[in-house]
Amino acid sequence: MREKEEKILEILQRLAEASACGALIVVEGKKDVETLRKFGVEGEIITAKTGGQSLLDVVREISKKGRREVILLLDHDRRGKQLISMLKQRFERQDITPNTIFWSELFRLVGKEVKDVEGLASYMETLNSKVSGNS
Repeated sequence: MREKEEKILEILQRLAEASACGALIVVEGKKDVETLRKFGVEGEIITAKTGGQSLLDVVREISKKGRREVILLLDHDRRGKQLISMLKQRFERQDITPNTIFWSELFRLVGKEVKDVEGLASYMETLNSKVSGNS
C-alpha cells in the first residue's frame, strides 16, 4: 500500500511541476480544483463544467491563451471519458496537444476506488491511515 501511495504522490508532484512550468490543466468542477490545490498544484486550472459555459466556450477560452498543450484531468466515469474524448478532438483541431498521461496513470493506480479528481483527497487520507496503521 505504501508503494501505491508513493506512486500517486509522485504523479501529483509531476503534475504540480508541470503546472508550475505553465501547463494548463482542465478539470470538471470547482471541487476538483480545490483538491489539486491541496496537493500543491498552483498553476492555472480551468473547469470544463461550471459557469454555464459550453464545451466550445471552454475550448475557445483555452485556445485564446495560446498554450500548445493542455493536461486533461477529468473524472473517470462515463461522463468524464466522454468529455475527454470530445475535448481531445476539439483541441487537436486547434493544434493543441491534449495530454491524458496524468489521467491514465492516476486512474490506473486507484482503479475503481476513485471515480473523480475530488475523491483523490479522501482516498489518499484513507490510504495514508492504512499505511500508518500497518507501520
